[in-house]
Amino acid sequence: MEMNVHALQMFADAGSVVNGTAGYTNAYTGSTVPFSGKDTMSPTMKTYYDTELLENARPELLYAQLGRMEPMPAGRGKTVEWRKWNTLPNAGALQEGVIPSGEKFGQSAMTSTIGQFGMYVTVSDELELHAVDDVILGAAEELAASAGQTQDTLVRDELMTGTNVLYAASRDEEGNVVAVPQARWELTYEEGKKCLLTPDMVNQAATWLKKLKAPRIDGKYVAVIHPSVAYDLRSSNEWIDYHQYAGTAELFSGEIGELHGVRFVESTQAPVLVGADLGEKRNLTAASGWSAVSGETAQFGIADLYCMTVQETPDEALVGREILICGADGALRGHYVITGADPAGKRIFAGTRDDVSAAGDLLIPGEGGSESADGGQTAVYATMFFGKDAFGLIDPDGAGMEMIIHPKGEVGGPLDQFSTVGYKFSQAAKILYNDRLVRVESCSAYSGTDTAN
Repeated sequence: MEMNVHALQMFADAGSVVNGTAGYTNAYTGSTVPFSGKDTMSPTMKTYYDTELLENARPELLYAQLGRMEPMPAGRGKTVEWRKWNTLPNAGALQEGVIPSGEKFGQSAMTSTIGQFGMYVTVSDELELHAVDDVILGAAEELAASAGQTQDTLVRDELMTGTNVLYAASRDEEGNVVAVPQARWELTYEEGKKCLLTPDMVNQAATWLKKLKAPRIDGKYVAVIHPSVAYDLRSSNEWIDYHQYAGTAELFSGEIGELHGVRFVESTQAPVLVGADLGEKRNLTAASGWSAVSGETAQFGIADLYCMTVQETPDEALVGREILICGADGALRGHYVITGADPAGKRIFAGTRDDVSAAGDLLIPGEGGSESADGGQTAVYATMFFGKDAFGLIDPDGAGMEMIIHPKGEVGGPLDQFSTVGYKFSQAAKILYNDRLVRVESCSAYSGTDTAN
């Protein structure tokens, strides 16, 4: 009997320290001692939250799914190098008994620096205690979506540096081409000259990739398209006719269909380009024409510097921005990149000038489509068409997406008043083959309302 008493006592002692998901729990009193140090979170909970991170981030990774992902072992530094073999021409005819000249063969290399990115939120002990829903889980889900969107935006911004660009032709209501824009700010959605992504523009982009001998992805090219542009394309008779009879199996996340040998992936991450306001208002009014200056030349590091005074106060953030200058008649005077801004003196500086610009001319943002004098904007959309391995991604060993949670017992201060939930990841992306990437810029029925992203 005595041995049984001792056995029961041993089980009772075990109940005073129960390993739980949030700490060590006393089964008799219900009190919990938080984990500390390396025991911040049980491996089971760590795995659970990392799974939440990856599962909720994955729907946002639409561009990343089209690139060539390569692992990078730890201890290799922060600079990444991609190498590719140079292509060879076709062989020439051989002459009997004559040794032909050898062809040059080698590699070209591109480099990029791995960057680290992250975000966290703080959750108070009161919120964690009294909230009806699981606050930590909710935070983890939202952070995961942010992580995926952040990673995909970084990839997208690298892809926007590609140099192969097609501007959507301006067409009348019957679909006839009335003009072919040569710059983004010439794109418009005005009646009778709308610049839309039509089936013909899709065919042009696919043809460009074919002529550049871009290899396909599983037999097709792939394009990432914004929903606003997809709306216009799917309204076309050619799209409707094709999908009335063709059943296309989806290969990529977000895929909506195929046309002219191009599979379309729909994403709100597809670039929407709208020029921001130039200062205290969207447009600025010239108080004078350009004039050469010398005193500030050294300050801006420009050999030839020109200055214009404006009526409104310009923003210092104008530096590096593109602007257009239009006359009172609406005619374009010139396109400029601002190299300096002086809010106090109401002056802007540029490295070039147009002699016909004068007082009364209107300065408008130049990063989007055509704009009206009353401040009406025109959003431009970039639809990217890809061939195989157009760009590369690096997944550094030990530095991929990671969910990091610190309970209040570890980081909550003297009174354990808050926990933190966050994520971090490291990444590098680079265009590997510029001839396997074509960007079509166009407008949409929503160009007047969509905002830049």
